[in-house]
Order: sequence, then structure tokens, then C-alpha cells
Amino acid sequence: MTILKLSEVTLSHHYADLGDAFGTRIAPTPLENPHLVHVNPAVLQLLGVDESEADNPEWTQLGCGKKLFPGSRPFAMKYTGHQFGVYNPDLGDGRALLLGEIDNNGEPWELHLKGAGKTPYSRFGDGRAVLRSTIREYLAGEALTGLGIASTRALCLVGSGEPVVREKIESGAMLIRVARSHIRFGHFEHFFYTHQLQALQQLIEFTCARFLPEAQSLPASEQAEALLRYTVRQTAKLVAGWQSVGFAHGVLNTDNMSIIGDTFDYGPYGFLDDYEPGFICNHSDYTGRYAFDKQPGVALWNLNALAHALSAFVSTEKLRDCLEAFQPRLTEDYAALMRAKLGLQQEEESDQQLCADLLQLLENSAADYTLFFRALSHYRGERPAEALRELTPVGQHEALDQWLDHYDHRLERENSDCQQRNSAMLTANPKFVLRNYLAQKVIDTAESGDYRPLRTLLDLLQSPFDEHPHCETWAAAPPESGKHMPISCSS
Repeated sequence: MTILKLSEVTLSHHYADLGDAFGTRIAPTPLENPHLVHVNPAVLQLLGVDESEADNPEWTQLGCGKKLFPGSRPFAMKYTGHQFGVYNPDLGDGRALLLGEIDNNGEPWELHLKGAGKTPYSRFGDGRAVLRSTIREYLAGEALTGLGIASTRALCLVGSGEPVVREKIESGAMLIRVARSHIRFGHFEHFFYTHQLQALQQLIEFTCARFLPEAQSLPASEQAEALLRYTVRQTAKLVAGWQSVGFAHGVLNTDNMSIIGDTFDYGPYGFLDDYEPGFICNHSDYTGRYAFDKQPGVALWNLNALAHALSAFVSTEKLRDCLEAFQPRLTEDYAALMRAKLGLQQEEESDQQLCADLLQLLENSAADYTLFFRALSHYRGERPAEALRELTPVGQHEALDQWLDHYDHRLERENSDCQQRNSAMLTANPKFVLRNYLAQKVIDTAESGDYRPLRTLLDLLQSPFDEHPHCETWAAAPPESGKHMPISCSS
């Protein structure tokens, strides 16, 4: 395996090679007075770059747009999409540029510079990102990855002294996002609604060549069908993961949905604190369209929009058949994840009801979702199960005991070793998640120039199932003021 030095990194750009119909070549607008905030050693390893290169001062110039990797061809991608259910034709990379891709021993990874300035798709925006939003994305990619959920990640983060106006004046920043692909549902919608069917076929072939090589030799109609089936499977798996860990994306527009099922475009996301199925993390989501419990339905709605964009190649009957696979796959994947959280290795028909009863108990108790499952990971059938009682109000203790009775009987039928079960549950129920109040704590200190809390939280999120005994405060429930923090889409 070849490990590269930073000076040896050279990019190719197969997406830009598709042609002018797919976007616009444009140079980044560098930040003023840049400084390096952080380089992610874990992502360096992912890219096949020597981790010692995290200390290379060249990152400041690369991360702020002043210097480009050899072979880089900054490219603003054109796409459209449905935003809050309404089609918007005027979308595209309005503040980000696809730099190209690095090949790590046959595995390509795309680099995307976010906050790089205005592009033809900026509309009324300034093309910038701010330190607040880039920190949130930087952390979120590691948080989901650490939990075993597919996600884009970030390679490095650069701050600056450049003022950027949002709800208030903030500091401009850039990050280099890393993804297996930046192709969204909205890319396919763009070519469909503008009647560019040759380009649409070209995009289907490009995506299949990279992620479905077994479909490459198929006719166009069969390639499109294979791609949709793949995306349905990957999206179901993704949403099941979100629901199992209590993650709400916040803005599931079709332009924020990855064709390969990776978590994409972090904005006003949030992890559950108290278990609240209708949790809304985006303060602009006035109708609750993207509430936590609405995510499976919205994902299917978006898949329908993607299917419509592929209808020029695939019959209605086959499109319907593809989409009908979503709910069973989601249910199967979610059930498997929840059985793991409950320490169940065997499958029983009653497991769905056992899980539903527990979630109803957590909702009635307003219990902390993450802390409850972590405490359950230590449960040995001992009464009065004080750790669990401490997480539920007195008025729900009887309901808790009733549920534990059912749980005990279920465990008896499985006849599993208690110690082994607890150990397995501790690898399925994280101790640390990216609560919004923690993200804000890190942002506040970073805006004052102290990046140590950022590094600490990043380390915890990269190994969220470990105990980290000297970091208990990072695992604690938030204060009341830290719940339901208003998070906006502005960046």
C-alpha cells in the first residue's frame, strides 16, 4: 500500500470531464488572513496520505483556496431539487467547488472546497461559509462515521479574519469535504426537467461505472433501474441508521440526498436529547416536514422524486416495484439495529412490540435517548435497576418495571451470557453523541481562538463507544437551556 506525502498528492477530475452541461469551471476566491484550525488525521489515512502531514503548514493555503493541488480543476456542479416539497430549478454549488479526486489504491475520494466564494449558482448568496457552520459539519461527519453510519467527512478546516454577514457578523471559514461522490438526487432532476436526456444517460452511466460496475454492460433502461434499486437500498440503510441513533438531518431536500446513500450537507441537524419522536431541529421547518419521525416518509418521497427523474428510461411499473422495496428494507435494517441495541442476537416476532413499548416509555418519560440505552447496556436483570430509574420520572417507574419484566423474559428465552451481552450492547449504544449544546460550546471557544475543545470533542466522536473515563462531562445530559436550541440553515 502506497502512503503519500502531501507534496505527492495529485488529483484527477472525472466529473468535470463529463462536460460543460454538468457545471462551470471557476477559481476559488481565497479567504483573507487565513489560519489553520485543524487537519483530520483519520481522513488523511482514508486518503492514503501520511498522518504526519497533519502538521504541514501547506494546509492553510490549500484549505483557504490560495493554492490548489496539482491536477485540481475547481468545478461548480449544476443540479436542481425539491426544497420543502417545491421544485427549485435555480440550484447548484453556490459556495463550493469540486476540486477533483484522489485515488487511494483504487478507491477514489472526491475533495470539495466549501466556502470558496461566488459561483454562477450563488443566486443572492456571498459564496462564503462561516466558522460556526464549518465546525458543525466538521464534527458531524466524524460523529456519524464513528457511529457506523455512512457520511461525508472533512479533511481540514481553515478560519480567517474575513467578516461574513449572517444573522450577525461572523468569521469566514472554509473546509475541504471528502466524499465517495457528490452526486445528489437533484443532479438527475436537473437533466430530466431540462430535457437533457443524453446528459441524464451520461450521468447514469457515470454513476453506475463507479458504484455498480456489474450494470455497466446493461442497456440504458436497465442501468437506470439498477441504479434506482441501489439507491433505494442504500437510502433505507442510511435512514435506519439515523433513526436508531436518534439523528435528525433537518433539511432533507432532494438536493441534500446522496445518490449512494451517504449523509450529506450538514446544516441544522440535531441528535435527540430527551426522546421526542416529533423533534424538529431546524427552526425554519415551521410545519415539521423534516421532524425526526418524519424522516423515513420524507426519504421515500425523495426517492419518488428521483424515480420520476428516471422515468424517461424506466417504466412506471418497474419504478413502482423499485420504490416498494424501500419500506421492507428500512424495517429490516432498523429492526436489526434495535435488536443490537437491546442485546438480542436471535429474532422473534415479539421484538417489534418490545421495542415499540420501550420507545413509548421513553417518550412518556421524556428520558434521554442516548443515556437510557447506554445504561441499559449495563443492565443485568437486577432490581431496582437504579441507573434506569434515575433516567425516568417516579410516575413512570411502574411502567419501567413492567417493560423490564418483558425484557427479562425475552432474555431468558435467548439464554445469552449476561457479560457477553453487555459487552456487545456497549458497542451498539454510544456513550458520546454530538449534542447541539456541545457543538455550540466548541463553537463559542473556537470563535475566541481556543480550538482545544474542538480537538477533544472530535476525538470522542471518533470513538463514541469507548468509556473515556476522564471525559464524563462530555457524555452528560444537556442542561434545559441546551435542549431545543434554535439552529438555522444559515452558514
